[in-house]
Amino acid sequence: MGRLTYVEKLVCSRCDATYEPEENPILCKRRDFGRLDIIYDYNAISNRVARANLKSRDVRDIWRYAELLPVSQKFSVRLGEGGTPLLQSKRLGEKLGVRNLFLKDETRNPSASFKDRAMSVGLAKAVELGKQDVVIASSGNAAASLASYSAAAGIRCHAFVPHDASKAKIAQLLLYGADVRRCKQVKEGEDPTVQMMISTVDKFGYYPCPSFGPFNPYQVEGPKTIVYELYEQQNWEQIDLIFIPTGSGCLLTGIWKGVQDLKKLGFIASYPRLVAVQPEGNSALVRAVNEGLDFNQIVSEPYPASIASGLLDPYPWDGDAGMLGIRSTGGSGISVSDEEIMTAVKDLAACEGIFSEPSGAAGLAGFKKMNANGLINKNDNVIVLVSGSGLKEIDKMIGAYPEPALIEP
Repeated sequence: MGRLTYVEKLVCSRCDATYEPEENPILCKRRDFGRLDIIYDYNAISNRVARANLKSRDVRDIWRYAELLPVSQKFSVRLGEGGTPLLQSKRLGEKLGVRNLFLKDETRNPSASFKDRAMSVGLAKAVELGKQDVVIASSGNAAASLASYSAAAGIRCHAFVPHDASKAKIAQLLLYGADVRRCKQVKEGEDPTVQMMISTVDKFGYYPCPSFGPFNPYQVEGPKTIVYELYEQQNWEQIDLIFIPTGSGCLLTGIWKGVQDLKKLGFIASYPRLVAVQPEGNSALVRAVNEGLDFNQIVSEPYPASIASGLLDPYPWDGDAGMLGIRSTGGSGISVSDEEIMTAVKDLAACEGIFSEPSGAAGLAGFKKMNANGLINKNDNVIVLVSGSGLKEIDKMIGAYPEPALIEP
């Protein structure tokens, strides 16, 4: 395809330090926890990619959009990531009085969450660099995803997860052959999994690949492909709102990056409004948005708590880009209770046949709350991201219902 990638440079989001793509930076040399934002050559990309010629591409995974990714697809380990369905919510939409409610079902990814988009790209960079050990800090989904791609590539995966990570997620990790360590939180506002990850990077030289940008700039480009698929699936019609389950802010940031790409290429005329949805027990980013604060004024949640365990990052690492995306698109933030989240889990299953974990259903909970408050136009074209499968936390699903009756046949 000519050039391996169309990356022009990488720029630190905190100190503006600039890196050439050939340097293959992972962390800013100043260690200021700034994300290295990747800048592309859009003029060159526009000579290769147009809305019309995308239709002729047979590839259906995220590498369909190879020119807009920071790693050459020749290094990719492909398990079928991306290409997930966009389903019109007819029963639930009718019940809620919204004509155009669509569900992007990310549970269909190989390891059953949207994290496969991120880890596919992050792991491809590890393959390019010849890394033999990768390390991740994760509540479970991103770790399971990285472990699956690492297994396929023959790379050792080291995963630090919270002490209360679900048994299903830990089982996934162990089956993929990952070295798994559970970590207790001992200091308020600090994530012990991140501390351990940083320690292994410093001491052993492991390649860090968590699903937040300051520790790996490549993986955050993967979730962008959700946006590209959405517009293709909607025949490039205007999208008014996208509801995004939000923890560290990586998915929110990926969606923001994606809509910027499409606008710079002239594929869309205006941005959809981005709505970040967080659980009430961990809503530092949403509070900052609603109170008009700057990113540097965000205070970590001392002890995050919610049934939506995948959204419990104490600190929104990618919150700077996420907040910019919300404000630039005229979007908003909303927090939802555990009860509202579990109701959304049940709605997705009973009305639409989609089995989502609590974290994955938070977007629908946010949409329902805004709709009930009269904040949704009934004619809006609305997308809700369903980010992970209920099989990830089957214990919570079983606990939501009484045990079925045992009868004599």
